[in-house]
Amino acid sequence: MATTKQESTEVDVVVVGAGLSGLSAGKLLSEHGQRVLVLEARDRAGGRTYTVQNEHTGQGLDLGGAYVGPTQNRLLRLARLYGVETYLTNEKEDMVIYSRNKQIRFRDSIFPVTGGPLTWLDLNNVIRLMYNMCREVPVAAPWKAARAREWDRMTVQQFFDKHIYTRAAMDNAKTFVNVNVTSEPYEVSLLWFLWYLASAGGPLRINATTNGGQERKFVGGSQQISEGLARSIGTDNVLLGHPVSRIQRDTGRVVLTDVQGNTYSAGHCIMALTPTLQSRIHWFPPLPASRNQMMQRLPMGSVIKTFMYYSTPFWRHKGMCGSAVIHDEEGLVSVCLDHVMHDGTFPAIMGFVLSDTARACSTMSVEERKRRISQAYAKAFQSAEALHPVHYEEKNWCEDEWSGGCYTVMMPPGFLTTFGQALRQPVGRVHFAGTETATQWTGYMEGAIQAGERAAREILHLKGLISTEEIWQDEPEDEEIKAQPLDLTLWEKVAPSVPGFLRILCFVTMASSCVAWKLCRHRFL
Repeated sequence: MATTKQESTEVDVVVVGAGLSGLSAGKLLSEHGQRVLVLEARDRAGGRTYTVQNEHTGQGLDLGGAYVGPTQNRLLRLARLYGVETYLTNEKEDMVIYSRNKQIRFRDSIFPVTGGPLTWLDLNNVIRLMYNMCREVPVAAPWKAARAREWDRMTVQQFFDKHIYTRAAMDNAKTFVNVNVTSEPYEVSLLWFLWYLASAGGPLRINATTNGGQERKFVGGSQQISEGLARSIGTDNVLLGHPVSRIQRDTGRVVLTDVQGNTYSAGHCIMALTPTLQSRIHWFPPLPASRNQMMQRLPMGSVIKTFMYYSTPFWRHKGMCGSAVIHDEEGLVSVCLDHVMHDGTFPAIMGFVLSDTARACSTMSVEERKRRISQAYAKAFQSAEALHPVHYEEKNWCEDEWSGGCYTVMMPPGFLTTFGQALRQPVGRVHFAGTETATQWTGYMEGAIQAGERAAREILHLKGLISTEEIWQDEPEDEEIKAQPLDLTLWEKVAPSVPGFLRILCFVTMASSCVAWKLCRHRFL
């Protein structure tokens, strides 16, 4: 891809950002005969997809976005287009929860819990509540939900505090938030979290491996898809190492200037950056108040993605698949998955360090993180072999200059009902993409593609090339990777909450006491 300076360039559309969203937009526009130029600050295409050549395996390793599953049909379509195959995340053996120095194994459960029956009732109730509440959130306009203002003024933690009664259920619910949005429950709006879940098909789909968001990985890594998109656009039209510093939009065209002083003039522009990064650009004239204020309120999530390699897949030998939820403050990793290669070689465990923990341990040395994570795996999988990795890799997205964090932005209380409509609303000739603006799988690679193609169609519509109805297009289901229904079981639907169970128990106890008293009274009279 070209890195040569150009003093002045005129095209039909300039796309800022060569991640999946920007490149998807560029490809679609190019296919409709538009002259497209993509400007990227990094020295690579891919954005938050980042495949490195692992020195241990000699193969591609996804330090960024990696997983794909049923209903992520745009991503599957592009993978097939560029010949990128997928393979299943291993989930054949037992999954594990490690909590309070105890290992619990389980299978066939998306939301396993530690503790007794009350804990199960507690977690089931809060998941059921979110499952039903998600259905009330319009994914295209969550601020229009009937209870939008109520839910947007509440943090997820406040919601949990209201509905969760047991410590073990709270631990599991907190981890559910951490792993899905790389944020803490106290940081984010309940409305936003419900929207995030709804865009993925609900809490069951988003949290599942098999038949869910983590079902598969890409042979050779996900960045191959971004590289394929760049080739489709034309590598000379994707300029790397060109951060945009200024955008002027009062001339009847959009004129962009990069940090090297080069200028690019276009009839339209697509911003495929996170709103946080857009705020680093000098806009002339200034953006409307709603957009300007919006960009100041969207911090990124926090995650360190880690890979611990071993000489053998000892967890499989012990009857465990490698998937674990770990409640251990010293261990750093909260959730991990098997990362043996598709051909069975180079056994490894991928682990996420999330949210507060990621921020707190960012000052540690790599060796210290490696040591503490391996100790956590030794506890969770009950194997001393976990203490002796042969290789370790990590990516701390909190320190990434051109992302600022991962996987996506986190929306605080009050954001959606105040600024939500500005998320993807064009400003003159400037249109907005990025996974944060998606309505399906927002925060994921699938959402990035949907948002990029939608922004491109907005421009094609303005040029009279497509109709209004074609701006938002549904994607046909993938021919091979099809979604199976995911629903609560009958028992999960009708099981009481903890307060409900205690009321039933109290009623039964009182009724039994009354019957016993009457029997005794009758007997002795």
